[in-house]
Amino acid sequence: MKTLFHLRYFVFISLLAMGCSSGKNALQKGNYDESLIKAVQRLRNAPQNKEALQVLAQAYELSVSSHMRNIDAATNSLDPFKWERVIASYQKLNSLSDELFSCSSCVTSLGQVKRYNEQLKDAQLNAAQARLMRGQELMAQNTKGAARDAYTHFEKALYYQPNLRAAREGLNEAHELALVRIVIEHAQIQSSRYQLSNAYFQEQLANWVLNYNGNKFVRFYTQAEASQVKLVPDQVLNMQFLDFVVGQTYVKEKVEKVERDSVKIGETRADGPIYGKVSATLNTFTKQVSSTGLLELKIIDWNSGKVLRSKRLSGTFVWEDQWANYKGDDRALSKKQWQLVKRKEMRPPAPADLFVEFTKPLYTQLVQEISRYYQRI
Repeated sequence: MKTLFHLRYFVFISLLAMGCSSGKNALQKGNYDESLIKAVQRLRNAPQNKEALQVLAQAYELSVSSHMRNIDAATNSLDPFKWERVIASYQKLNSLSDELFSCSSCVTSLGQVKRYNEQLKDAQLNAAQARLMRGQELMAQNTKGAARDAYTHFEKALYYQPNLRAAREGLNEAHELALVRIVIEHAQIQSSRYQLSNAYFQEQLANWVLNYNGNKFVRFYTQAEASQVKLVPDQVLNMQFLDFVVGQTYVKEKVEKVERDSVKIGETRADGPIYGKVSATLNTFTKQVSSTGLLELKIIDWNSGKVLRSKRLSGTFVWEDQWANYKGDDRALSKKQWQLVKRKEMRPPAPADLFVEFTKPLYTQLVQEISRYYQRI
């Protein structure tokens, strides 16, 4: 029993010692930032710990020296975006200073803890200017691809200097130049009978266009919107129903003999109820009305007339009805079969409604195809 107690006590003390590391091991391995943080954590709980105080002094000096060397190396490099590496080093130094300020004995021991706010501000300004300059260089190429890259540089410039007016203006100009404007034409259909149903399909697509946010460099317009602003598009989405069949009807009849045992079929005064088997012939009718169509999508470059993407999509909708009749003893029927017997044959939906139904899966495929294509550009 005593042995078990001593073992538990030893494990507890070992774990406590591990949790209260002075950072000496990290210091010896050259992990100066880690060593400094561990020393600070130890001194918060034990302000007079000699080993932690020694580690703190050494780790702080070595950590600052290491980061300053990195800053000097970055500053003297030819990398146009070198200031971002400088920023990272100053931010790390300030983070370490914050750790030290949270420990009064640490600040007392070191005598002075420095923050690098001004140096950080200067580096952020230089970083923003470098990104601004690169963005402006790209904009001079006057292409959509270069404008997209410029947009990223202007974004980063604003990250470092949110009030940099030239970067804000550049961002807006880059977006305007990079934007790909696409007009979605009305789906063509060679049948006046289904024009109204096709209008419903077109309305659903217009609603999707209104809410599209898959790529900030892509904007869709309906034909009405494009006409209103006299838009010259970059691309056009052309859609045409190549083939469709509405209302193909199939009726299938299934004849089966159904039976049920242990059903009361009579009664005698002497023996009482008589039980036996009853049967019936059940005729089940299944009617299916199938509607299907094929839609061709073409993405066309407006200036050259070149087809950039062509895809054929198919959609199907099957309306189904079921009913039944029987001959024989109705007690042989199950509850489900009896429900079918009570049903009457229903009239299928109107052809225009069937057209709308088979375009629903087409619509889903269509917007998925368009989204995938424009996500990649």
